[in-house]
Order: sequence, then structure tokens, then C-alpha cells
Amino acid sequence: MRVDVAFVPAESREAPTGIVIDAIRATSTICQALAAGYSRVFCTAEIEEARALRSVLGEGVLGGERDNVVIPAFDLGNSPREYVEAQGETLILTTTNGTRAIVTAAARSERVLIASFLNVSAIVEAAWEEGEDAVVVCAGVQGAFALDDAFVAGKIVSELGWERTDAAEAAARLAETWSGAEEAFRASKSGHHLLENAPELEGDIAFCARESVLDVVPRLVRMDGAAAEITL
Repeated sequence: MRVDVAFVPAESREAPTGIVIDAIRATSTICQALAAGYSRVFCTAEIEEARALRSVLGEGVLGGERDNVVIPAFDLGNSPREYVEAQGETLILTTTNGTRAIVTAAARSERVLIASFLNVSAIVEAAWEEGEDAVVVCAGVQGAFALDDAFVAGKIVSELGWERTDAAEAAARLAETWSGAEEAFRASKSGHHLLENAPELEGDIAFCARESVLDVVPRLVRMDGAAAEITL
């Protein structure tokens, strides 16, 4: 099997398995929410799509952010620490980068798995079980490279032990240069942006940097219009 890494969604190539990462914080939030008991998470790229979906469904917790700020009239933000207890069956989530990457991956892979540092081992095991080529898609920051996502991608590549593209090799070597996830996350643009714009959320960095504490494999099950539905 072969693994590739797309450091931004636009670089993503077609592969049977797509693995999406937005370590700080969207995919960490999705993993935490499903582990806590939400039965499904709908991801939308746009705020109005999220609001419209709740109107159609008639239920759902609205969660999300823009530039690390909770969206007006939404129930929750994008801190995974807000999702340690489920407040309903359905979460409808829209974020600046992560949900857009999921929607992009859905167009290019037969199956899409949602990864974070919280569930690295579970994702690697699931990819092995699928037994087909994979591309790890980093959400990035507004279309640009993000160190936190690349670090997690490198860890996945290393644990898979498959044949690597040059991009996958680069990700694996990058991950080796840091003493741990929290150091890499704090050094990243995403980490700096969080600390500068929402210092009260600093605890999210350490929370997202915990390795393989969740035994969940969120999967894209279908597209509902512009929304990606994710379940376990």
C-alpha cells in the first residue's frame, strides 16, 4: 500500500481512503463529540448552510467558529473541551478550515476518515483494515500549510509504515523534529492564532495534543446536499 500527504486540500489527489486532519481544532472536536455520545456530526463549509440544515432537520446543536470566535446565535464554539458531554443526538459544525477540507476529500475518495492526534492509533488501524492506498489531507490555514496538521500527518505516515510519496516522507521527517505534539502545536500558525485571538482557549492546545486517547474512527457516511454527515 502507498500513502500520500496533501499539505493543503487543493493538493489532494484521488485515493480510495482519504484521511482528513484539522488538529487545531475541527477534527479534534468531531472525534471528541462522537466519543462523548453525539450520534452524528454534520459538517458544512458555510454558516448559512449550517443554519439551513438545522431548520430542515428540526433539531441539532449548532457549533462552530470563524477566526476562533463563536458564531453569533450558535450553541457552542469549536473547542473540543465543549464536547466532553453530548447535548443532543446531532451536532452541526462549521469552521474556518476543517469542515471545508472534509467536503473537498469527499469528492476525491471512496471513503473519508476523520483524524486528530486524539485518535491516531485508531485511524492507523482502520486504514490497515481497509488495505488500500490512502491520502492524508491537511486542512491547513486558509489554503496555506499548517504545521499542526503536518505533524499529525507525519505521525500517521510513520505508524502506517507503507510506501511513501515524497510528501509523505517529508511529513514523517518533519514530525521527528519535534519533541512532542504540544511543542509542535504551540509553534504552529494555528496555535499562535488561537493564543492571540482567544487566549482563554489556550487549554485547547494541550487537550488536542494528547496522543491516542480516543478509540474512535469517525467516517463520512454521505453528503446531504452541501453537508458531510459523519458517524462512527
